[in-house]
Amino acid sequence: MADRTAPTGARLRLGVQLPEVEYLVRWPDLAGMARRAEEVGFDSIWIGDHLLYRGVGPGGDETRGPWEAWTTLAGLAAVTSRVRIGPLVASTAFHAPAMLAKMAATVDEMSGGRLVLGLGAGWNETEFRAFGFPFDRRVARFEEAFTIIRSLLHDGHVDFAGHFYEARDCELVPRPRPGGPPLLIGSNGPRMLRATLPFVDAWNTWYVDTDNSVAGARRLSGEVDALCAEVGRGPAAVERTTAVLVRLPGGSGRLQGGYATGAPTPLSGTSEEIAAGLLAYAGAGFDELQLVLDPITEASIAQLEPVVAAVRASGGD
Repeated sequence: MADRTAPTGARLRLGVQLPEVEYLVRWPDLAGMARRAEEVGFDSIWIGDHLLYRGVGPGGDETRGPWEAWTTLAGLAAVTSRVRIGPLVASTAFHAPAMLAKMAATVDEMSGGRLVLGLGAGWNETEFRAFGFPFDRRVARFEEAFTIIRSLLHDGHVDFAGHFYEARDCELVPRPRPGGPPLLIGSNGPRMLRATLPFVDAWNTWYVDTDNSVAGARRLSGEVDALCAEVGRGPAAVERTTAVLVRLPGGSGRLQGGYATGAPTPLSGTSEEIAAGLLAYAGAGFDELQLVLDPITEASIAQLEPVVAAVRASGGD
């Protein structure tokens, strides 16, 4: 199958993922990072949707957790004016699906139509058990939740009764923008992709799954191409996005919450080298990258201004 390539003249978009459990971040710092990212020229700001991690920290023996995602997104909507914002990605298990659609519509309204709704099934059993969410049959539960969420946001109404969830004669009032916010699926699982690729606007994968490499990202994107064809969707209709780990001066390894083992080699170097490394993803057909910075601070975001400028100047803006 031929490689998917970005449309002629399209500019690779850059986003940044705000910290999660690397250190305790207070709201003024999160707000400062978001404002700085907007000033520097980033296109989007992303946050994880998690509740609790155990066995993390430098010694692997700490309990940590981030602030609640949707409340944080509402705050980010209020302190920014241009960048797109979104969860990377929202676990459909953490809320009744109709309520999640209601929250997404509200944040989209608050942001002036800047929400990108990333969705996934969740993976961290620790937080599911601790907060009382069922961990079994997550994909089957996701499929029902996804039907309710996309129907409400796109059509404004759903009447659904499934094995796990119900939303009987449910409406979103007031309505979100026509068609609702764009949907992004964060998964590499064939069953999840078959359920969502007929409907989503974008697909995302994590840097661990690509080995933080263009070759790995291209391989997974090719699998999405094949599944798009299987479900009758043109591959070009689904944007490709991936997280990329970027190390800056002072970085010593970005602490993660245990999604996967292994430590892929981060992208690093001069501003010119980092920009070239990012632009290589555009050549592989990627539309947007979410940068996972090491370290992740307001100062590190500011350091990337020449990188963002170089990528922006590369074409299409």
